[in-house]
Amino acid sequence: MTAIYNGMPGDATSELTWRKSQRSGPNGNCVEVAKLADGGVAMRNSRFTSGPALVFTKAEIEAFLGGVHDGEFDDLV
Repeated sequence: MTAIYNGMPGDATSELTWRKSQRSGPNGNCVEVAKLADGGVAMRNSRFTSGPALVFTKAEIEAFLGGVHDGEFDDLV
């Protein structure tokens, strides 16, 4: 198994299944996410899939998604 770490090339492992939102535009203006075995999430730029991936722990992604669901980031769009 390939080591998963923050800043790793987004296409460095075939073990991850990347997906993006159905709301993503036809130009690929979106991020892609992949669930990690430990419950964390990796995230990469869909237009630059070999670029660095951000890796979040399960607790970090839960806190972020909770804030999204609560509307805490609505002022960003």
